Amino acid sequence: MGKKILLHVCCGPCSTSSIERLIAEDYEPVLFFSDSNIFPEEEFMKRYSNLLIVAEHYGLQVILDDWDHGKWLEAVRGHERDKEHGERCSLCFRFNLERTAEKAAELGIDEFATTLTVSRFKNSARIFHEGEDLPGFQKIDFKKKDGFSRSIVLSKELGLYRQDYCGCEFSLRDRRCADS
Repeated sequence: MGKKILLHVCCGPCSTSSIERLIAEDYEPVLFFSDSNIFPEEEFMKRYSNLLIVAEHYGLQVILDDWDHGKWLEAVRGHERDKEHGERCSLCFRFNLERTAEKAAELGIDEFATTLTVSRFKNSARIFHEGEDLPGFQKIDFKKKDGFSRSIVLSKELGLYRQDYCGCEFSLRDRRCADS
């Protein structure tokens, strides 16, 4: 394998095609599950356990960050009522990217990226804006090269759980309201 890159992973399904692409581009991904935004904690653990399936499939290392939902809530305070894709999401992206930058520095890994860009529901330019000033951040749009569609295929092949909300209690609330 090639050069190490720390990959912030939001969930198993999004990691699949992102990992596949990085390996094809001669990277050696180290997976970093840092998602204090995910609620409730049982959902966090469900997504983590599905990432472990992916990591085993590719033979990759996973680093589990502490679930510190209280700290994440502090980071988005005042934006609890924002609609999905609003300022709260930008603050959330920033929170996760900062934690990943800190972990990359701690590990001595020069580059990092995030699987958040594979989702067709996330604005990659907004994610890039939140990370562009962080040392080592790589603006990789995993949605490109058919990344989202490929993640669906790989998720089915591996039998992964595909969640139906972004992860935080506010996106869960909004989904429940839309279902009513």
